[in-house]
Amino acid sequence: MRALLALLLLTLSLAACDKSPPTPKVSFNNTDITGLDYAQSLALTDHNGQPRTLADFKGKVVLVFFGFTHCPDVCPTTLAEMAGVMKQLGKDAERLQVLFITLDPERDTPALLAGYVPAFDPSFLGLSGDRAATDKVIKDFKLFAQKVPSKDGKNYTIDHTAGSYVFDAQGRIRLFVRHGQGAEPILHDIKALLAAG
Repeated sequence: MRALLALLLLTLSLAACDKSPPTPKVSFNNTDITGLDYAQSLALTDHNGQPRTLADFKGKVVLVFFGFTHCPDVCPTTLAEMAGVMKQLGKDAERLQVLFITLDPERDTPALLAGYVPAFDPSFLGLSGDRAATDKVIKDFKLFAQKVPSKDGKNYTIDHTAGSYVFDAQGRIRLFVRHGQGAEPILHDIKALLAAG
């Protein structure tokens, strides 16, 4: 009987090992999207030529922003805001990874991304893929992204979702960060996720 009870306890403890730890409850300033089952897939190449997925950054809080280098306002503003967050985090900035994913792979070459993205902060990574890979990520993250031709038809801009997505150190999606609110609410939420581990 004792052997049977010991075997049952061992089976239950091993079953518990398979379960991921519960998502910690945190109070956020931004939109809490914990538990949503999208924005999980991304397979792109960084501006150094290295293939990347979200799993590469496990152990860090990850902020993902979509844009393009010819963007006149939202994109540089967001990257500058995140550079400010990095400065305010001090040593904890090593535990945050900012990813800028281009919606314009036709113009945003890896060389262009390498000159643009790290200019805001050396740790920031620019990611890109071909049109099919880019469209797959757009669909998986449920983004709005639409080319808008110039009046002369010789150029274009891209209207796109202006917010960012934040993943915790376990790789779980946690937040949608609204554009244009300043660094403080973002800093609060990033610190909360870093503290939660």
